[in-house]
Amino acid sequence: MVFAGCDAGKGGEAAPPEVTKTPFSPEAGANEIDHHSFANPKEAVTRHLELDLTVDFQNRTLGGSARWEIENNNARQIIFDTRELLIEKVTTGVGADEQEAEFTLSPPVRFMGQALNVQIDSATSVVTIYYRTDPTAAALDWLEPQLTSGKKLPFLYTQGQAILTRTWIPCQDSPGIRITYSATVKVPPALMAVMSATNPQERNTQGVYTFEMEQPIPPYLLALAAGDLNFQPIGERTGVYAEPELINAAASEFADMEQMLIAAEALYGAYLWDRYDVIVLPPSFPFGGMENPRLTFATPTIIAGDRSLTALIAHELAHSWSGNLVTNATWNDFWLNEGFTVYFERRIMEALYGKDYVGMLAELGYQDLISEVEDLNAAEQSADTRLMLDLRDRDPDDGMTDIAYEKGAFFLQLLEQEAGREAFDAFLKAYFENHRFETMTTDRFIDYLQTNLLEPNSLDIDIDAWIFESGIPENIPQVNSARFRAVEDQTSAFLESGGIGALRTEAWSTHEWLHFLRHLPVGIDKALMLMLDKRYNLSESGNSEILAAWFECSIYSGYSPNNLAQIEAFLNRVGRRKFLSPLYRAFIETDQIETARAIFEGARENYHSVSRNSIAQMLER
Repeated sequence: MVFAGCDAGKGGEAAPPEVTKTPFSPEAGANEIDHHSFANPKEAVTRHLELDLTVDFQNRTLGGSARWEIENNNARQIIFDTRELLIEKVTTGVGADEQEAEFTLSPPVRFMGQALNVQIDSATSVVTIYYRTDPTAAALDWLEPQLTSGKKLPFLYTQGQAILTRTWIPCQDSPGIRITYSATVKVPPALMAVMSATNPQERNTQGVYTFEMEQPIPPYLLALAAGDLNFQPIGERTGVYAEPELINAAASEFADMEQMLIAAEALYGAYLWDRYDVIVLPPSFPFGGMENPRLTFATPTIIAGDRSLTALIAHELAHSWSGNLVTNATWNDFWLNEGFTVYFERRIMEALYGKDYVGMLAELGYQDLISEVEDLNAAEQSADTRLMLDLRDRDPDDGMTDIAYEKGAFFLQLLEQEAGREAFDAFLKAYFENHRFETMTTDRFIDYLQTNLLEPNSLDIDIDAWIFESGIPENIPQVNSARFRAVEDQTSAFLESGGIGALRTEAWSTHEWLHFLRHLPVGIDKALMLMLDKRYNLSESGNSEILAAWFECSIYSGYSPNNLAQIEAFLNRVGRRKFLSPLYRAFIETDQIETARAIFEGARENYHSVSRNSIAQMLER
């Protein structure tokens, strides 16, 4: 028996209206209707953005203009997605000749914001929107100096996925619409600005930075960060940005990045984004990483000092093919981004560290999948255990669970198992090549799969059971890590001896520690917990993954009165939702909701809105 929460799941406006829209057909092929965007790209669609923004830390706003070059199909209007933006004026025209235009904003719609309807004529090729963001814009995290490593200068970063880019840029905020962009960003001279584009490697004295993204990307991959940043190269095409206090540790931790990039290219073709750099953000960042092109945004919680958590870097790098190069057309197709990426991540890690290492990653992933399915079934959301989702009238963030990641990856693992690795690698490499810089729907992928893998290899696989049905199919590939079996043997001996026998942990990786902690029994004696804590200093671990798992076990076992101060400090320091949700859930499930609420009240301002809203919703139930 394992702790119920140790590998658990993640965690005044109008309702969304029925929108009648006609799907458009970009170069990539047919695009499904996106119910999370007001835009009607059949009439007029954005193609290139020129962004000009000033970062105002005092007022916590971005202000300036978004100049859009559009493709106009003889339209009388163009519709943008916005949310809590102050629209000051709009101009339209042809080329450089622009005149002030009429516009209207729809009433606010839950999750989606407001439709900005701009009047144009059949000749209009340019629309410029002058605007300012709200201080509470959901995509923007404004950090006071005390929440940074240096404690002297403020920090700003954005998080656009899934539909939050519209809170800092008026755009057609759909993953099925790809754009190129350029930008000029003004920041205080002491700070450096970086984006998901070409980037400076040194700060300048004026605080004015220019950027270009020549490859077309969906709007959720537009990203900006500004802070006290240094850059350090890793390899010829790779490097890391971080605050000065973290730059050396980050560069050491990510020393294998260039080799990861080489391994990825050997698997599935050339890297088409020029450079691959990583920025280490302050700990409030709500995710492990975000695959913004050319510049992955990463949590500092992966800096463990032993490179044991860098599978996350392999994951975000893999997104350069699955997600950024070939993108889910709507958020219902999210598994096409994440399932492919988890599979690809594990192939990169296998190339660098071997099959035994990846076996541990796969088994932990399987545990996460089982836990996620149990949680969703308990919440009567079994439809969310399908790969192909129906998120209409819901926040697309609801679909970002381990189902897309792990069930999707195991489906691809099954395809490899049935077709053979050589055939499957050839298929996947051709898939990325044939659909690069395009969007993909689940139905189109199934057609491509049937034509290019299943039929040529005479394979009979129940695709519906994997993609359109709930739960875990019976033919899921089996995982069996020899290193984990050895951990289990040690765990049994430790428990049977009452803790007398010391665990042989010297060679344990983070993954072996996680497996051990996940398999401690719920009713473990508090004296054994105290013994483990004293012997291995778990409550003071410098490894965030181990720390979070240990704290979760502490809460469920009743040991948490012994380390509540460390748990509270961790929940105040770290904003990564992967860690927050299980710990707050553990307090709730052990009848300590008031403790959870008290901690949250003190910590909430340290979290990005993505994490803050998730935990607030959990505590309000």
